[in-house]
Amino acid sequence: MKFISWNVNGIRACVQKGFLEFFKEIDADFFCIQESKMQEGQLDLELEGYHQYWNYAQKKGYSGTAIFAKKEAISASYGLGIEEHDQEGRVITLEYENFYLVTVYTPNSKDELARLDYRMEWEEAFKSYLKKLEENKPVIVCGDLNVAHKEIDLKNPKTNRRNAGFTDEEREKFTTLLEAGFIDTFRHFYPDMEGIYSWWSYRFSARAKNAGWRIDYFLTSKILEDKLVDAKIHTEVLGSDHCPVELEINL
Repeated sequence: MKFISWNVNGIRACVQKGFLEFFKEIDADFFCIQESKMQEGQLDLELEGYHQYWNYAQKKGYSGTAIFAKKEAISASYGLGIEEHDQEGRVITLEYENFYLVTVYTPNSKDELARLDYRMEWEEAFKSYLKKLEENKPVIVCGDLNVAHKEIDLKNPKTNRRNAGFTDEEREKFTTLLEAGFIDTFRHFYPDMEGIYSWWSYRFSARAKNAGWRIDYFLTSKILEDKLVDAKIHTEVLGSDHCPVELEINL
């Protein structure tokens, strides 16, 4: 089974920049997006053969997630079930016979770490949510987690040490999530691979220089380890400041 996750940084803009071409070419079983930046009715996306699940932020043109799935889910839920965390359309969970699929757009800690305290609360709530799901069946989590875990995961670790996405606090929360029983699938297959990123700033020709960050992930419950086939980061795909990431798994 092929899973794709892509922070599209505005689906309406991304559609103008090749989204549908990539979507058709990759032919994924599940295609998750983050940062859709739209409200219901603003885009009629015709994806033949796919069921569509959308979670919109209350604020217009902000955040938002979606999952496009070839197979209809047993059930779908939106958010974490905690009101303060569920205003921004950040989480969708689909239930299938032998796994849950969760897509997430983790809150950014913002300039001067204005939202770091909130981010820490979110991290705890999200981890608890995933562990609760895991009591029933294994979990596949994907999305823009807004953290580069290790120094290998960004081009300039020294100068970004206290910047949003590479604070000790955020990195520690990611470590804690892995220790709670999740696998970072890309590092599972490519533990030492350098220079592979999933996000580049639009400023300073960052993408041309490959001055990027790896902040988009597929994580899976430990129990699925022997079913993992491969993980990829499609650095060649344009259309957003992020590129798509992929998981192949034998379910």
